[in-house]
Amino acid sequence: MRRQRQSASLIKRQWFAPASLGARIPLISLIQTLTVAQHLNFRHAAQALGTSQSSVSARIRMLEEELGILLFERNTRGVRLTEAGRLFVERIAAGIDQLDHAVKTAGMTAAGECGRLRIGVHGLIAGSFLDNLLAGYRKIHPGIAIEMIEATARDAVVQVRACKIDVAFVVGAFELPDCHSRPIWTEALMVALPVDHRLAEQPTVTWDDLAAEQFLVRHVGTGPQVHDHIVLRLAGRWSQPAIRRFEVERGTLLSMVAQGFGVTLVGEASGLFPTAGVALLSIADEPGPIVFSAVWSPHNRSAALQNLFALASEMSRATQAA
Repeated sequence: MRRQRQSASLIKRQWFAPASLGARIPLISLIQTLTVAQHLNFRHAAQALGTSQSSVSARIRMLEEELGILLFERNTRGVRLTEAGRLFVERIAAGIDQLDHAVKTAGMTAAGECGRLRIGVHGLIAGSFLDNLLAGYRKIHPGIAIEMIEATARDAVVQVRACKIDVAFVVGAFELPDCHSRPIWTEALMVALPVDHRLAEQPTVTWDDLAAEQFLVRHVGTGPQVHDHIVLRLAGRWSQPAIRRFEVERGTLLSMVAQGFGVTLVGEASGLFPTAGVALLSIADEPGPIVFSAVWSPHNRSAALQNLFALASEMSRATQAA
């Protein structure tokens, strides 16, 4: 039993003494050790540190006694590192560098200058408000890695709640009990028609004009919201609106419009890159522009996200002023 207790005591010293010892060593002792190792002179090291030579010498001596290791050999001309001291200084220097990097990285992350931003979008059109927002943000904050996923509004909000993305940009104004939201930009709602459609030459159309049309919507992106918007606008008529859903990308859907499959609804940003064979007309009796909102978790205090919102507000003000 005595031998077992001695063995257990030895194991405890071997495993726990180094950690306890490291925790007891003040950071200033390590910094002073590195400075002395750099200058190999206590007086020069003290001058570089802005303290007294006796203070540096005493602290290094206390560290050596604490470690039970001679780090420096002293002589009348200065000091030199022992082999143990050289190894100790190399490892401490690497540790100090890692600590310094950790402090800087934490500071940059807290300021929103470092890290990542995960964004859910319904789609991205070159030259649109969202496209310009992300391009401007990346230019101002190059240290932030932007990750994007394309999803429906419903799926994007689910991912916000699960903390899988930081923010979702969705169509509509949202009031959710467990999420924050705010409008970011607006676009006029347009109907996309084949260029040879009977309404294509008109300056605008109304919902009455569109009541008998075959509407095309996507399963993904803004498709579900477009579907609901059509149903809402044409509710109360003698027949239900004809709506067909397709598992296609936005560009394919517009090509189907050009081929005469039907019509669809788009934001005015779609006009930035016209699709051959497709005419875009505004809807005269649409109550107002469609709102695009940001949705994020109230627990997300990311400075990177707040910087994105600040830039969006600045761009929105500039757009309204123009």
